[in-house]
Amino acid sequence: MDMRRDSLTSIGYLTNLAGRLLVRALERRLGSAAGPMPVFLALVDGKALAQKDLARLAAVEQPTMANTLARMERDGLVIGAPDPADRRSTLLRLTRIGQQRAESALAAAGAVNVLALSALEPAERATFIDMLQRVIARLEADG
Repeated sequence: MDMRRDSLTSIGYLTNLAGRLLVRALERRLGSAAGPMPVFLALVDGKALAQKDLARLAAVEQPTMANTLARMERDGLVIGAPDPADRRSTLLRLTRIGQQRAESALAAAGAVNVLALSALEPAERATFIDMLQRVIARLEADG
């Protein structure tokens, strides 16, 4: 059996499929696209970050993050201010409405996580999360 061709055993295919299904479940609960989720996760605690930092945290290219932030700014979810340490850079933070939307999105994500993990026995859940974190760390170290 060639694991690169067998979608039932391909880690790339399976994690991608699981990720897409998680996003769909989240979007059903939110009633909107989950695109801003990485920004919500990064800024929900009141932080202000530069676009390049948000792109790195979300593991997306700068243009993708720029588009996400432009939509969020248009919708009144984020606002930018000059970085006092580097006037060429803008720090982005959630607006009051953005903070409220982020809290709702995180609650919905929590519900989706509970649903997804309910397929596992309690002892398996921590192991599964640990294994995913180790795979992610290894892949991040590669590039």
